[in-house]
Amino acid sequence: MQRTKVADLLRSNEIGKTFTVKGWVRTRRGNKKVNFVALNDGSGINNLQIVVDMDQFDEALIRRITTGAALSVEGELKESLGSAQKVELHARKIEVLGDCDPEKYPLQPKKHSLEFLREIAHLRFRTNTFGAITRIRHAMIFAVHQFFNQKGFYNIHTPIITASDAEGAGEMFQVTTLDLENPPRNEENKIDYSKDFFGKPTNLTVSGQLEGELAALAMSEIYTFGPTFRAENSNTSRHLAEFWMIEPEMAFYDLNDNMDLAEEFLKYLIQYALDHCMEDLQFLSKRLQEEEKNKKASERSMELIEKLKFVLENQFVRLTYTEAINILENSKPNKKGKFQYPIQGFGTDLQSEHERYLVEKHFKKPVILTDYPKEIKAFYMKLNEDNKTVRAMDVLFPQIGEIIGGSQREEDYGKLVQRMREMNIPEEEMWWFLDTRRFGSVPHSGFGLGFERLMLFVTGMTNIRDVIPFPRTPKNAEF
Repeated sequence: MQRTKVADLLRSNEIGKTFTVKGWVRTRRGNKKVNFVALNDGSGINNLQIVVDMDQFDEALIRRITTGAALSVEGELKESLGSAQKVELHARKIEVLGDCDPEKYPLQPKKHSLEFLREIAHLRFRTNTFGAITRIRHAMIFAVHQFFNQKGFYNIHTPIITASDAEGAGEMFQVTTLDLENPPRNEENKIDYSKDFFGKPTNLTVSGQLEGELAALAMSEIYTFGPTFRAENSNTSRHLAEFWMIEPEMAFYDLNDNMDLAEEFLKYLIQYALDHCMEDLQFLSKRLQEEEKNKKASERSMELIEKLKFVLENQFVRLTYTEAINILENSKPNKKGKFQYPIQGFGTDLQSEHERYLVEKHFKKPVILTDYPKEIKAFYMKLNEDNKTVRAMDVLFPQIGEIIGGSQREEDYGKLVQRMREMNIPEEEMWWFLDTRRFGSVPHSGFGLGFERLMLFVTGMTNIRDVIPFPRTPKNAEF
């Protein structure tokens, strides 16, 4: 008999019919007459209760039904007498597909810390928390593609191996096939990269943006959704060495068009999560409330579903960096020395604590900051007429801070070259990028959304290592 998914069976009204389910045992409890097995196959947050009449099954088979074991169960669907679920499956036939030694299985039916689960990331999918996160992550991936597809954008695969540093940050992972024990050297005794696979130094990409611009300046609207890599030695709850970025690039968009798209995009994704992942969100909300119950009321997070609706129901406040600096300079936390990084006027690089103050305390709405000082932003951002600021925009969210960063791009060839020279970016290596400003250049804009930052917001998790299946962080490349 064909397998039915647990989530589908829990929604079924076909009482009295025979079904086959397959999954992994979460718990088994009961007495000498009847046992109750909680079975989950990953299709939803809720387990299916399997009712096992002990007289109908061999005792040796029952002993093999342990937490973690994989089963195939055929049985009759009946209305459940318990309040936890409306239906249950009364087993007629049970097959143990995979045994699980309860003495060695690390995921016993009790509460485990997130730190412990990171050490067994190969098994944490089997927990309620990571099952919920995995399903929400899938839903968000699908919603990203659906949003852009409905708006007529084209998905572009940009290279993972690149010879350019899009951000000019220099924190990149090198890619080489050279013998590291004995690399070839030139006459100056420097490593001879002409002997390397690509004939020059190459790295893992930090962004698909620059290549995305090339496509947008022919296809009008494109987006990339791919892995990006940063070799920052940042062992924090907000940083990963490998993460996923969504980067749309749009020809004929100015900064206002860019902000409109970013706001529409974020609201679309959050609405999609509320429409399609409510059971998982409710579970994660309860989990977060339980975790924070011993905190003071003022220190607790906003309830998860309320927080998501808060973003949907509020128009994002838009203000300039200069206006934000004035607000922050005159704020109580700054005047009383409560900020870890004091605001020191125009040119201050805003930190997460400043961004969250603006969103959570001052405006009590999501915020889009624009027109940052050129010195703290990338070379490709369009210079404003004041020659001091660039047409950048950052979207700030509660509990996260910056969730999107973007800008109108500099389409003027002369101004772009000047900015590259100011920031010591070699023109000869970027000839292909400069060509787009020489051959039919147009105003264009784009932004980047770190997918794991979005996942932190949507799931209410507090550590970015818990919203990606296999986190890559300093000194950690397990699994």
